Amino acid sequence: MPAATQTQQAWFATLLLVLCWLGGCSERGVLVQALAPDAVILAFGDSLTHGTGARKEQSYPVVLAELTGRTVITDAVPGETTAAAESRLVPALEKHEPALVILCLGGNDMLRKQDRTLMYSRLEQMAKQARGYGAQVLLLGVPEPKLLGLKAEPGYAELAKRLQLPLENQIIAEVLSDRDLKSDPIHPNADGYRQIAEAIAARLRKDGAI
Repeated sequence: MPAATQTQQAWFATLLLVLCWLGGCSERGVLVQALAPDAVILAFGDSLTHGTGARKEQSYPVVLAELTGRTVITDAVPGETTAAAESRLVPALEKHEPALVILCLGGNDMLRKQDRTLMYSRLEQMAKQARGYGAQVLLLGVPEPKLLGLKAEPGYAELAKRLQLPLENQIIAEVLSDRDLKSDPIHPNADGYRQIAEAIAARLRKDGAI
């Protein structure tokens, strides 16, 4: 049987997403399209994506590339808020043409006590921009910096449910709850970043993306 065209693949992915939404198969959404062997994953975020607290080759995007066999591009600025990151996303999408964007932002907004409504509005806009460029989006939930070890800030789940975004909402909070996996109070160490990468890879496998 001939390979499906890109248009057919996009239509099928959209159909699966709609059917999932109508059937209520998941509040968090699913990754509905497999990532080709040459697909690009864009890891977009702040210090947690950059790998602060470990060597560059120990950051979660680098480890994720090893685990998935896909190209993973790191585009991350330590200390960045969603306001600053929002302006960087479209140029990154145009440059790298990713099939999947892993979005991990918000910790610095919370640390600086910035408006949560605006934070989630920007995250929503970034998710929509990525989808508009044909990329799937995986959202990573981040815990309140002053309350590490409890759970991701609840707005991530609300955003994921509203947009039917795939959401990994536990691993960062779990890692930052374990002092043996941290390099400082708000950043993982090499072992912590590996666990984040492993959790993301497991999610991609579960959804059939790899």
